[in-house]
Amino acid sequence: MPDRSPFSPDRPLFIGIGGGSGSGKTTVAEALIERLDDGVVLIQHDAYYRHAPHLTFEERSKVNYDHPDSLETELLIEHLAMLREGLPVERPVYDFVQHLRSGDVVKIEPSRVVIVEGILVLAEPDLRAELDLKIFVDTDPDVRLARRIRRDVSERGRTVESVIEQYFATVRPMHLEFVEPSMRYADLIIPEGYNPAAVATVVELIRSRVGPF
Repeated sequence: MPDRSPFSPDRPLFIGIGGGSGSGKTTVAEALIERLDDGVVLIQHDAYYRHAPHLTFEERSKVNYDHPDSLETELLIEHLAMLREGLPVERPVYDFVQHLRSGDVVKIEPSRVVIVEGILVLAEPDLRAELDLKIFVDTDPDVRLARRIRRDVSERGRTVESVIEQYFATVRPMHLEFVEPSMRYADLIIPEGYNPAAVATVVELIRSRVGPF
């Protein structure tokens, strides 16, 4: 496993933000980007869901998207290696309504700070080995479920019933098996989702490692 310490100012700082679905990971990531402005890019792990056009829509709908096998993490790791070498990458765009990659890509340019966000970011050993700073956002289950219902209904065309069914079928079991245990690998745990004091601490830590923005 690569040794990522001590940090060198000559290479980008890779930050992983993990935590359960609806925990507030994206809010924390966006707060960091807002505070640091230029020089930070965000990569969502769930953009790397495997493309499975050989399956019918019904079959794709039954895939366990909370299991590590549903993600092409090896491609993400390859992209991180390219960014570390100063090369741009083309991040996939995933269509959460059709459960397929859309065919579009988002060009990610090398940056001083790269934030990787997703429920399984800290659960994957090979991905975890690429990270210089590991953060886990710890939020109560009832809050996470309420947020997931609101997001999936408004943004992904789901029904409340289907979201709840999926939660008990795969989201909760996979959280207990993979996500929650990954908290042990975190360098910093942020309680109750967005926490201004914790975000300020991370900002100062980043600045201490890569210099002023």
